[in-house]
Amino acid sequence: MSTGRFAVPEPYNELVRSYAPGSVERTSLQERLTRMSKETVDAQMRIGGKTISSSETFTVTAPHDHSLELAEVHALEAEHVEQAIDDCLATAADWAGLAWEERAGVFLRAADLLSGPWRDTLNAATILGQSKSVHQAEIDAACELIDFWRFNVAFYAEILADQPNSSPGVWNRLDYRPLEGFVLAMSPFNFTAIGGNLPTAPALMGNVVVWKPSEKAALSAHYTMELLRAAGLPDGVINLVHGDGAVASDVAMARPEFAGLHFTGSEAVLRGLWSKSGEQIERYRTFPRIVGESGGKDFVLAHPSASVDALVVGLGRGAFEYQGQKCSAASRAYIPRSLWPQVRDGIADLASDLTVGDVADLTTFCGGVIDGQAWQRHTDALAAARDDADIEVVVGGGSDKTDGWFVDPTVLVTPDPRSDTMVRELFGPILTCYVYDDDNWETTLELVDTTSRYALTGGLFATDRAAVDQAADALRNAAGNFYVNDKPTGAVVGQQPFGGARGSGTNDKAGSALNLLRWTSARSIKETAAPAVDWRYPHQG
Repeated sequence: MSTGRFAVPEPYNELVRSYAPGSVERTSLQERLTRMSKETVDAQMRIGGKTISSSETFTVTAPHDHSLELAEVHALEAEHVEQAIDDCLATAADWAGLAWEERAGVFLRAADLLSGPWRDTLNAATILGQSKSVHQAEIDAACELIDFWRFNVAFYAEILADQPNSSPGVWNRLDYRPLEGFVLAMSPFNFTAIGGNLPTAPALMGNVVVWKPSEKAALSAHYTMELLRAAGLPDGVINLVHGDGAVASDVAMARPEFAGLHFTGSEAVLRGLWSKSGEQIERYRTFPRIVGESGGKDFVLAHPSASVDALVVGLGRGAFEYQGQKCSAASRAYIPRSLWPQVRDGIADLASDLTVGDVADLTTFCGGVIDGQAWQRHTDALAAARDDADIEVVVGGGSDKTDGWFVDPTVLVTPDPRSDTMVRELFGPILTCYVYDDDNWETTLELVDTTSRYALTGGLFATDRAAVDQAADALRNAAGNFYVNDKPTGAVVGQQPFGGARGSGTNDKAGSALNLLRWTSARSIKETAAPAVDWRYPHQG
């Protein structure tokens, strides 16, 4: 055993690689993509260091290529979730008892492995399995996940250093304990980094975790788990199960040892899980922590002073990167009438230039939406828009499922600021614009604030500083991440802690110490050097 007051490495944001034609990283990634495209992974569950098969499996295919079978995934049954929980609980004392710097060392090593030899594998799994372009995979599966692991360790060290004052004759301390029980982590399809962070943030703080990723991200989850094992994560600290989230949550949340939920997904599912925990609150050993992020209907608001060129790029990137399948994606925009002709032409040209197709071709901008259900939802919304005489399709509006689940980058303009696609979260490459009279700036601020039940992200474009100040104040509760002269996507760990309130979740700010604080249960310790030996106080003299 070594002793010392250890300083963790200074965290830094991983440099985003360009993958430019002719670059070494482009050649290396293309080779890995070629190899993985020819493989069908046997993705078993991982419980207590053992691979666990099931009688029921499901196939993961590439969203942009129906013929490309990437993984045969073993689906959980109730008994597997019970087994995962029992194994976690059997591991809990040893993991919590490990020196904090040893736990931290696992994730620092994972970050360096991902920065190096594992980078191509996790990027390729994300490109193929989740249909991300090379840039979108790089900023997610590589850079953001690396950043989570490096910065979370530094945040943990800061938390441990936060200690109370001590008066003469007294030594006060804070002991940061893991939660008593296990954490259930349920992660979404759209970000490999979220899939990696949801189980590992609680684990870093000494907790044990049952991880149930989205079925549609099973390939990247499989490789993330293998990477963590290569980094030295002890068996049983994080147990991975695949399949039906309802079964997993039913079993996990019925256990008295259920101590927390780390969730990213839909608002409806989060509300359902919250209700489920409330209905069973009497059986729990402790009040469970619920940390959830649950979507958005994110806005871009332009002031008449906005730069048109910056606005057009912000709208295009914000709405269409990763096919609009980001909880932070721009999906409703408010444009002043004086700027609309230029914005309309600019965004139409931009959307028309975007390539849609096979993201294994590294020149492609948009891949397929995640599955047939998503494709149908977008197709139906576009059909309804075309049938509405009041809505104009500025660009796009089509979809095709012949080879993959493709939806055209689409811009709609509506005269009704509360029409369906201005309000409903579609989670696809569909941007709806409302054109307001320049004189109605203040009314539009209120409209932006009150239209959506969500409050995740929003972007403001303006060069008038008074307008920036006015909008920031009026929209203070409309977005947990508020961007000035930038798109509402692309939060960076350690720079823009991420999360929103209202229907968007608990706003516990992933990418900051605020999130990690939810996974610790502090104990105050007071030690008195010379305790009193007489019960009387001076005033009794």
